[in-house]
Parts: sequence; structure tokens; C-alpha cells
Amino acid sequence: MAIIDKKDLRIVFMGTPDFAVASLDILVQNGYNIVGVITAPDKPAGRGLQLQESAVKQYAVSKGLHVLQPEKLKDPAFLETLQALQAHLQVVVAFRMLPELVWNMPPLGTINVHASLLPDYRGAAPINWAIINGEKASGVTTFKLQHAIDTGNILFSDQVSIHDDETAGELHDALMATGAKVLLKTVAAIADGTAEEKPQPALPAEQIKHAPKIFKEDGRINWAQPIDKIYNLVRGLSPYPTAWTLLQDKQLKIFKASKEHATPTVAPGEPVSDQKTYLKIAAQDGYLVLQEIQLEGKKKMEVEAFLRGFRM
Repeated sequence: MAIIDKKDLRIVFMGTPDFAVASLDILVQNGYNIVGVITAPDKPAGRGLQLQESAVKQYAVSKGLHVLQPEKLKDPAFLETLQALQAHLQVVVAFRMLPELVWNMPPLGTINVHASLLPDYRGAAPINWAIINGEKASGVTTFKLQHAIDTGNILFSDQVSIHDDETAGELHDALMATGAKVLLKTVAAIADGTAEEKPQPALPAEQIKHAPKIFKEDGRINWAQPIDKIYNLVRGLSPYPTAWTLLQDKQLKIFKASKEHATPTVAPGEPVSDQKTYLKIAAQDGYLVLQEIQLEGKKKMEVEAFLRGFRM
């Protein structure tokens, strides 16, 4: 017998990007009582700087859900409004760090959906770093929030394979779908009182793989590295924020490429092309064969189209 019927379980959902929408949707589709949705404030975007609503807000509005967009999570007016929602449980998916005043508010606590198999890849960019590091598997973990980021007790997890040519964008979509399913299982277990919390494995600090925020310079390709490492960087940053290099002193973003193991005939970083069908760049032990690229000031295009208007 359920401790709380799902129609009576009052849930506040917190999230912002596309990744979070699938999780919110699965709760809505399964009849859970979403009493509030917290998402980022609208932000100016594009050339016209028109206000852009988050993916979560767009979905929540389409379903008639109550939306809150606080600038500051410690704002007394927001905290008062949040308290008035009388949530039993808060769910966080791809949102910002919460102050204890917020995550400790509901009686059943706050749970987070994280796109890695914790304790590995704690941090802001677990999907990207898993591919950059050449992992063969990733996954999703639900856990209870506590003080230190991504360190709370684990509730459920599920593993997802990473294919050799998979990009961060493709893994994002796979984990988004898996995350929604794991969240549904987690909330159901909390509602019926069967959820068991397990402390995260206490690994030595040097053994834990991290997933810090990615900055522009992280995407710059070092052509003196092995081709496998460069190829993983390209996959791990595609489609965003993308790996890049310089070509004739202009930034060249690389969205899609393949790798060729060979003994290069030119120095690392040097381009090789027939000026018609291929453009590849030498690495330590092979070539990165470019397929979809964008030169600074130009549109994204296939390499054949790029070569029609570019001279080496």
C-alpha cells in the first residue's frame, strides 16, 4: 500500500534545458501532481536579443503548470512562495546549485537526476567528459541532495553504452530518455516507501573522474596528441561547444570528423587536401578527416562544399 498516492504526492520540479523536459514529461504523463516548476529567468538571445524561454518553461506553460523563475534562490519572496506550495518532494534535473534553505525544505527531501554513474563525473559536464576521456559506458544516477555537489546518497542508477563514433549530442539524447525512466522509478519508490539510499563509494580522490565546466580553451585541439585522443575531443564537444583549431589564422570549428591511423607525411597540425573531396589534418599518429566544419564568419557546411570556396 502506497504511503502517498501519486496524485497526492506534491512535487516541485526544477530544471532548465531540453535534458530536463523528458523527466518532467514522464512525471506529468504518469499522473504525478506537479505543484510548481522552477526554471531559469527568460534571457535575451539571438541577433534581436528577444527574450528566450527555457525549454522547461515552454513545456510547463503548454501543460498549464505553475512556473516560477527566481533570479536569486535565496530571495525571501521566492522562498515564501516555494514554502506555500507545500511540496512533499523536490526533483532537480539540469538546474543550478541549490542553497540548503531550498533543498532541505520538503519533508521527503530533494532528489537529483545526474548524467553519470556516480561517484564518477561529478560536475557540470558529465556527458562531454565521458566521451572526451574515451569511456565505453556512461549512465544516469538519482540521488538525494546534500551539502557537497553530486555527493548525496544514491537511490537508483542505470548504465548506457557509448558507441565508438557517438557524439556528446547523441549520448545526451540517450541519457535524457534513460534519466526520465530512472526518475520515474525513483519517485514511485519514494511514494510507496521502498526507496533505499546507499552512500556513494568512498574512492580515493585521485581515482574519481571529474566533469568540470568546459571553457573555450578546453576545445582547442593539440595536434601533437594521438589521433584517438583528438577524435574523442571532437566527439565529446559536438555539437556544442565544439572542438576547434586555427586554419589560416581563423577559427575552424569541427562538428564531425573521422580518424585515420597512419604515419603522417606532414607535421602535426598541417592540413592535407585534394582541394575537392577531402581535408584532413595531421596528428601525432594519423589524421583527423574533417566532414562537417565551420570557418569563422561562415556557415556550418560539409567539407566538400567548404573546399569549393576555399583555397589552401
